Amino acid sequence: MQGKIVKGIAGFYYVHVVGSGVYECKAKGIFRKEKKKPLVGDDVEIEILDENEREGNLTGIFPRRNELVRPAVANIDQALVVFAAAKPSPHFNLLDRFLVMMRRKEIPVILCFNKEDIVSEPELAELRAIYSGSGCRLVFTSAKEEKNIGEVRALLRGKTTAVAGPSGVGKSSLINLLQPEANMETGSISRKIERGKHTTRHSELFCVEEDSYIMDTPGFSSLYVNDFEKEELKYYFPEFAPYEGKCKFAGCVHIHEPECAVKTAVDSGGIHTVRYEDYKDMYEELKNKRRY
Repeated sequence: MQGKIVKGIAGFYYVHVVGSGVYECKAKGIFRKEKKKPLVGDDVEIEILDENEREGNLTGIFPRRNELVRPAVANIDQALVVFAAAKPSPHFNLLDRFLVMMRRKEIPVILCFNKEDIVSEPELAELRAIYSGSGCRLVFTSAKEEKNIGEVRALLRGKTTAVAGPSGVGKSSLINLLQPEANMETGSISRKIERGKHTTRHSELFCVEEDSYIMDTPGFSSLYVNDFEKEELKYYFPEFAPYEGKCKFAGCVHIHEPECAVKTAVDSGGIHTVRYEDYKDMYEELKNKRRY
């Protein structure tokens, strides 16, 4: 039988099989021998040991399309990143770090600004202007007024989506609207897990429709973008692409060089200053990172 790991805890893996429910599985010793650790999001093969108790063994892991380290999760199709349009005001630097991280992993991003109901049209237009060239799909929602939730749900259909964002932006309200009763057979998981010994926060996938999963991603407040070379950074800002090769100097990094097409585009409004300033910020951080 094939399924997807939706939770891993204390050596047990909870595997959701479409149409059959959730099975509690142990991983076979072969994974340890091969130093292969199953991850939440893995597509796996299981053998059923007890159908009534929903117990089985994990016998195989299918090749991963991608893998994130924090949170440890595999096979993410896309990320839904949620910020508030106001209260709190968007922390652009944090948001842009996340976008760089996802672009490096080649994971598409849906950028959702929630609390649309409390901001003016000019404020929304400004957010559109900042991110229009970022390569993200933009959505404006109001969890409070349940506005555009259908649009978000349609974007999640048939995919495994990591939901991320800082606290206070209405992310939980949004998730609750998307999956009112964690639309999976979670009862069987809860009964097995909540015997008092597992209370830690773990990555967990929730099935919102038959083949659509979302995962709430904790630990969003501090993202360090420092595991690659500074010269690479410009490739993770899609707005820069049209100007590549048009600067005076080959290999221009768009910081101090004269006659730089990217800086000219920033001055003329072709690239938003918010995005460019965050690029400079991250570039400096990469430049100054300690070499070990």
